[in-house]
Amino acid sequence: MTSAQRLLGERVDTARGESSAPIALLLAQWRHSAEIHADPALRAILTREPEGDLGAVPAPQPYTDR
Repeated sequence: MTSAQRLLGERVDTARGESSAPIALLLAQWRHSAEIHADPALRAILTREPEGDLGAVPAPQPYTDR
């Protein structure tokens, strides 16, 4: 499936109410993704492995439905 086909499918789902995201938000997300893929320097920054230790990970908290 191509990117265009995925975009169209997501737009149709959004229009039908099968998605909670409004169409404007969906299009903005796709535009930002396209900008990242179109800019080799930005894509390299966002896809590189982090350097060093990222620190301690906090223990998970039990889920409570409030």
